[in-house]
Amino acid sequence: MHSSALQPAVQSAVQPVGQPVGQPVGQPAAGSAAESEGGTPALRTHQLAKTYALGFFRKKVRAIRDVSLRVERGEIFGLLGPNGAGKTTTLKVLMGLVRPTSGEAEVLGRPVGDLVAKGRLGYLPESPYFYDYLTGRELLVFVAELFGLPRRESRRRADALLEQVGLQRAAQLALRRYSKGMLQRVGLAQALINDPELVVLDEPLSGLDPIGRKQIRELIAQLGARGKTVVFSSHILSDVELLAQRAAILVGGRTVDSGALDHLVQARILSTEVLIDRPAPVLLQALAGGAYAAEAVGETVRVVVPEGEDVGRLVDLVRRHGGALLALTPRRESLEDVVVRRATDDNGAGAAAPLPARDAQPMGA
Repeated sequence: MHSSALQPAVQSAVQPVGQPVGQPVGQPAAGSAAESEGGTPALRTHQLAKTYALGFFRKKVRAIRDVSLRVERGEIFGLLGPNGAGKTTTLKVLMGLVRPTSGEAEVLGRPVGDLVAKGRLGYLPESPYFYDYLTGRELLVFVAELFGLPRRESRRRADALLEQVGLQRAAQLALRRYSKGMLQRVGLAQALINDPELVVLDEPLSGLDPIGRKQIRELIAQLGARGKTVVFSSHILSDVELLAQRAAILVGGRTVDSGALDHLVQARILSTEVLIDRPAPVLLQALAGGAYAAEAVGETVRVVVPEGEDVGRLVDLVRRHGGALLALTPRRESLEDVVVRRATDDNGAGAAAPLPARDAQPMGA
């Protein structure tokens, strides 16, 4: 069949009911229900669960068992957790790619799978695959036209996004010749082609070199500055700390914690590093007698005081023996420390920690 014969069928497949033909998907007509959704969160789930039946004997495997999230409009939200925690399954359920076994989910105030909501979001899967005979520009134009955008506007947006993700020189190159990092960049571009309200990115920084990671981080930050809602999963926790206002930690298919980063990363001091300048032998003997493990670093000595021990006692010991303190540096718990602690917690896989009230409330609340 000629490609022009497919166009009406494609348009009808993506055009929401009641949306005028030719009006881009995701731009509701004046007076529509979408205009009154400002008070609803961008994304919300309550006790979401998904069980797969695998193999000949239909063995049941629970991918997620109790995921409750609430993402407000206009915020950048990080989804954290170890491999197998359920991050990708959760995002697939929210995108309507996988049906949940139980629980509730809403996207932009509408049920998951609603066509109007789908037209107002952008999505980048963890391992994107595209028609590799298309060029980068052809892919973006194709996706834009699926959203009902006119050809001229589709080309304009494609060119602008290719420049934003640093692929303008590869615009006419077939995708089969793209590296993994280049495919990740063009995948992000296609997720933004419809100027979505909600952008969902599964491991968007995977496979990128340091320059590419910096460009994508800046692009995500720009989306947040423009009032877009961004939800992304990542194993690169430093990037989450740089970008996200709030985050959720998934372990064993459950939400074990959720909230602002300063709520997740509390002012907990894991250890304190003390640097002593050229200590005398008598001070070294006193440190050994006090059960302190001293490590020589050039002409200085470094002592690490573990959490819970009295740093003041060490400081007094140094002063009594004529020592000079160069630095006293507490090491506070980082986001990475929090995720590792929750993932290895004996209770992490067995029972979810209580969620903040606004994250745990049922859908109708």
